[in-house]
Amino acid sequence: MIKNSDWKNNPTEFEYKLQEYDGPQIATIKSIKEFGIGSTSKYVRHIVKIDRSSESIMRLSREKDPIFKEEELFLKVLVDGNASLYHYFQGNLERYFFNVGNSNIEQLIFKKYKTPENKIGENNEFRRQLWVELKCPDFKMEDYEELEYKRKELVRFFNRYNACQNNESIDFTAKQKKTGLNLSVRPRFNSSALEVHSTNFAYNDFDFGNKSGFGLGLEVEFILPFNKNKWAIAMEPTYQSFKSEKSTEVDNVSGGELIANVDYSSIEVLISLRHYMFLDENSKVFINASYIFDLNKKSSLEYRRNDGSLFNELELRSSTNLAFGIGYKQNDRYSIEIRYHTNRNILANYTLWSSEYKTLSLIFGYTLF
Repeated sequence: MIKNSDWKNNPTEFEYKLQEYDGPQIATIKSIKEFGIGSTSKYVRHIVKIDRSSESIMRLSREKDPIFKEEELFLKVLVDGNASLYHYFQGNLERYFFNVGNSNIEQLIFKKYKTPENKIGENNEFRRQLWVELKCPDFKMEDYEELEYKRKELVRFFNRYNACQNNESIDFTAKQKKTGLNLSVRPRFNSSALEVHSTNFAYNDFDFGNKSGFGLGLEVEFILPFNKNKWAIAMEPTYQSFKSEKSTEVDNVSGGELIANVDYSSIEVLISLRHYMFLDENSKVFINASYIFDLNKKSSLEYRRNDGSLFNELELRSSTNLAFGIGYKQNDRYSIEIRYHTNRNILANYTLWSSEYKTLSLIFGYTLF
């Protein structure tokens, strides 16, 4: 009973139980030769030579050849057959390994480096390695020359080779969950409040109070392909509006009364990081944090005298703000969420005015696909 953490980075240990009601135990790379999660994933321990040269543009090596260091690693098996393909990922480092038959496991060499002309060069030695070790009558030279150092292409190449040799193989990537893309319609009930402050002596502060209204969003959610689909990134354009009118008595305006009228509507664009916590196969709780860009047009704050004549008009321009939400999703179809928006200044283009616009939303969701 191994805890399936759907590791993004190759693990060095894992939790397991011998019986369902036993306490969890830790198995480390020093004590385990191989482990797997059913037909979903498999890891094998090997001592290999690995090149950890950075691929960051600012830290590129001027050395074209790999700089190998011998390490003991859990390698993730992608294709298990006479020709096997392995994967290692840690942080921003990604390396592929292979072996044929009972030969030693070797790294497939790919390295970016800085040339003497300060350009970025590529060492694609992995193509020559495969040309030497994995030959098939059906393969053309272009099959090697155009091969990219990417999981999908390498997995396809190794599967083709094993099929060409009439060797059975297991493709573990075919059994792994794919990255998901969800599109959801998300109507909502908003409770918003607005306060306007001014350092100009001719104007009083206005508290427009709470107003209720409806909004509508369309969310595109990208499920990240690790940690058992528990993490997602979402983008959600949402329409919202706020209208209110308040008056106050003043001494410096004819008629002795100043009426403030706000008409604010916008498209909020939320970029969210979401984390799911599964309750069972059909239900899950999620939390998310969002960064909001607000796009408003023809929104204004008007000050009028009591006879209706215009005293001043301010064009609204919003600053960015944050939002935090918690919700529940059923059958990957229906969802409900409570979301709190932090203060947003909708008078960000004025120095003598400031505002506090806050919203609490109750959001209903229906996932189309």
